[in-house]
Amino acid sequence: MLRKPLAFLKKDFITESSYNLNFLFNFAGILTSILGYFFINKLFGNRMVGHLEEFGVNYFSYVLLSMAFFGYVGVGLSSFSEHLRNEQVQGTLEAVLLTPTGISTILLSLSLWNLVLATVDMAVYILFAIFLFKINFSNVNIISTIVVFALTIISFSSLGILSACFIMVFKRGNPFGWLVASLEGLIGGVYFPITVLPGWVQLLAKFFPITHAIRAIELAVYRGYDLKQLSGEILSLLIFSAVLAPLSLAAFKHSIKRARREGSLIQY
Repeated sequence: MLRKPLAFLKKDFITESSYNLNFLFNFAGILTSILGYFFINKLFGNRMVGHLEEFGVNYFSYVLLSMAFFGYVGVGLSSFSEHLRNEQVQGTLEAVLLTPTGISTILLSLSLWNLVLATVDMAVYILFAIFLFKINFSNVNIISTIVVFALTIISFSSLGILSACFIMVFKRGNPFGWLVASLEGLIGGVYFPITVLPGWVQLLAKFFPITHAIRAIELAVYRGYDLKQLSGEILSLLIFSAVLAPLSLAAFKHSIKRARREGSLIQY
């Protein structure tokens, strides 16, 4: 079962490693982003104090963790559509889909390299946080953090698969991916706690898994909350995962059947 995903991983590694400068710019981009929020905290962080009491940290600590977490789990939202589009353009999509490989294996293989890169990026965020900005992670609850990570990855990957369905059928133009990525970053608590938003926007935010995931990860890492204390957020993520995972797989299989029926697998 691992042979095919590892083959995809090897292929992507060989391709991406030929662009060494891209890795340097990626790390430089992370540091630049962190520094930007560091100085925003210097200027406006005091205005957020009341909204951050629940988490027990300042604005910079909050946003650094949320950005690192969102960057990691967000890979599931974009990796499927990106890789699917690349396979279309390179003319290899039809060949891949004609192999005796299950759809779930193909989807896992398409996202594996991005997941590895996201893991490296998150490690860079954490290293910067600990050694450069002296942020304290000593209260972290490991079990709660792992559970939140797992459920959020499932939810985001399911949304990413639904996004890939649009690429499979329409080739260009992905309104679902654009809408979800834009709204989740804006109202999901990534850049600021959702309590700063109007009440009706906070209500809308509850219908996005990232809202529950960000709150849960902040409390698990900075407050050390256990699974019982995070039961509400974890239950919400469980519901998202249970609904979105089978729905996304069914939708993707349907989009492949439609593309085959229309003879558009080789089109891009």
